[in-house]
Amino acid sequence: MNFTLHIWRQECAHAKGHFETYQIDNISPDCSFLEMLDILNDQLITRSTLNSQLSTTLNSQLSTLNSPITHPVCFDNDCREGICGMCGLYINGRPHGNDDGITTCQLHMRKFHDGDDIWIEPWRAKPFPVIRDLVVDRSALDKIIQAGGYISTTTGGVPDANTIPIPKQDADMAMDAASCIGCGACVAACKNASAMLFVGAKVSHLALLPQGKVEAAERAKKMVCKMDELGFGSCTNTYACEAECPKLIKRQNISRLNRQWIEALFGRDGK
Repeated sequence: MNFTLHIWRQECAHAKGHFETYQIDNISPDCSFLEMLDILNDQLITRSTLNSQLSTTLNSQLSTLNSPITHPVCFDNDCREGICGMCGLYINGRPHGNDDGITTCQLHMRKFHDGDDIWIEPWRAKPFPVIRDLVVDRSALDKIIQAGGYISTTTGGVPDANTIPIPKQDADMAMDAASCIGCGACVAACKNASAMLFVGAKVSHLALLPQGKVEAAERAKKMVCKMDELGFGSCTNTYACEAECPKLIKRQNISRLNRQWIEALFGRDGK
């Protein structure tokens, strides 16, 4: 399979970025999207090495290798198993590409057609400044967790899990919310760059369990305040976040977050 890649290149957060076009050929349909980028980077490294060799002997002929930027394309990745949440790319107008319930590393080239043009960008959000090329700084999500996404109340020794009665429905909802990997796709998908789905998931997976109920309202208040402070926008109610979430986090977590936040502001009785 052959593709024309239009990739966002940007030297740093303060530099002016632009798209560079690369042609890549003979890609297996079973190749993952990140493996395809690895192949491109191998070609760019080879080209850069050749440029360096030619510069000492054939300086005037360098124009024949006409790619303005030949250093490898920078992109985030780690586990490549859909677990770590690092591989966030905006592909053809969708976070993580043209498939549902997956991260970028789980996207395969068979989801595209031979000869396709593919546009690849970093997350577009004020709280996610570009570091270089396709890599953005997502530490804002970590700061939200640090503001209150934990349990600090003394709960005594660690009892056997089966001794704490938790309704199965609550346990299942807590586990579903806890599956959030913090990739930031919800922020990238939202036209207001809202982090409400992320915060809602992190609040829900604790608030639904007995150990997290003690601090539930205060936790929501602290995390929402930090979210606003960092420049994330308000929820748009378009549910683009739910549609693009690789872990299929439900929008009901946003409703739970709002209830916890209102409780923190006005008390359980609404006064």
